[in-house]
Amino acid sequence: MMKIGFIGVGKLGKPCAEVMATKHRVETYDPVEPCTCNSIEEVVKDKQLVFVAVPTPHAREYDGRYVCSDLEPKDFDYTLLREVVTEANKYMYKDATLVIISTVLPGTIREIKKLVDRTNLVYNPYLIAMGTVKEDFIAPEMVIIGSDKDLGIAGLDYLYYSLCKAGTRIIKCSYEEAESIKIFYNTFITTKITLCNMIQDVAQKLGNMNTDVVTTALAESDFRIMGTKYMRAGMGDGGSCHPRDNIALRFLAEKLDLGYDMFSTIIKAREVQARNMAHYLIELSEKYDLPIVILGKGFKPGVDYEDGSPSILVGQFCECTYDDLSKPAVFLYAHSESTTFHQPNKEYDIPHGSVTVDPWRERGHATYWYGYS
Repeated sequence: MMKIGFIGVGKLGKPCAEVMATKHRVETYDPVEPCTCNSIEEVVKDKQLVFVAVPTPHAREYDGRYVCSDLEPKDFDYTLLREVVTEANKYMYKDATLVIISTVLPGTIREIKKLVDRTNLVYNPYLIAMGTVKEDFIAPEMVIIGSDKDLGIAGLDYLYYSLCKAGTRIIKCSYEEAESIKIFYNTFITTKITLCNMIQDVAQKLGNMNTDVVTTALAESDFRIMGTKYMRAGMGDGGSCHPRDNIALRFLAEKLDLGYDMFSTIIKAREVQARNMAHYLIELSEKYDLPIVILGKGFKPGVDYEDGSPSILVGQFCECTYDDLSKPAVFLYAHSESTTFHQPNKEYDIPHGSVTVDPWRERGHATYWYGYS
């Protein structure tokens, strides 16, 4: 049984700490959330591993729920991360390991390492999704461990061997490689979703075309196109990572003088796709003389978080309300009907005389399937 400290037990950190606590002794600290310790000194003392899961935020206007393609590219804000690492370093012993899991741009951890002179520093970002954090922790697509000359990684080997499913892929690499795997993984997902939604726009405007026939054919072509996950058109991507990661990568492209920036194109495409859907809703609203209501304000089914919500982004381009079932309207099913996070999706009692739009093309009762014309 390992002695573990965990700093930052918010919506992602808490479930991860709880999984670790099933097999190991875990103490936690957070200045806001209820914890077992009252200070960083207390949570760090005599621990073999200390995890840091604090936010590296952008300003709210950068999170993707609003139009942000015209904003100045910015790096993440590392103020809190630097403060926590500096304080934790004071109380750690030489053979322990400080483990950062917060999202950062490539090149950041090596700079933060300059703040650490008493212990080992490892970058260990997680590929986990809101609503399935514990499941994704136990059965991850991979575990990413970035270090300097493999220092401090032995304890992590044992930790993940004890907690994760047998055969879990562990990638041991440099700080820069680990940083890049994490952030480009997120951006790759955004790119797949954006491409599928472009196909949806083509189907909507061209006619005689079912979006799903095309995306399914591509998704099942896994010789050169990787896998079926996220190869489905509907609403745009969302959450606290994907939109803002592209903002940060725009900053990195400028900083490194790459000479090109595909990330601004991805962000812009996401916004234009939301605008196209809003214009379709406006057309229906005018045709049927009904208001527009978007069903599902969170960024995806099963969670209440609105960070980067594509529903809110669509709402920036039309006059609408959310989840108002009090009268007939043009209703947009913003969330997929599929069972999500082991819970049945929300059922809606649609008022008589309404018009419904399903961009997922799942609901046979919907008046219109967006992307199937």
